[in-house]
Amino acid sequence: MVTLEIAGKAVAVTNADQEQAQELFLSESFKDDLKSFKSEGRFLWDGSAALTTRPASEDEIDAFYEVLDDEDEDEVENDEDSGDINIDVVFLVSIDEIDDGTASG
Repeated sequence: MVTLEIAGKAVAVTNADQEQAQELFLSESFKDDLKSFKSEGRFLWDGSAALTTRPASEDEIDAFYEVLDDEDEDEVENDEDSGDINIDVVFLVSIDEIDDGTASG
């Protein structure tokens, strides 16, 4: 698992491998999301602070699985047979309400 840090602060974790995580976290669409998402009224990223990735800590991995377990309990449809590679991203900071038209993904 890989964690994204913005200016040294852990912001998100993914179950992607290092190469996939780099591609995802540094993609223009994800960067656009980071610039539009807010946490506690502040934008997650100002467009210039350093974005870095590193191996996730045990606490971050635990937080990732806790969120996914909660989502699985709420899941109505089973998408295991879709054939898609399942890469999940969990934010480690609280995200203010997201306008569905704002997120790229």
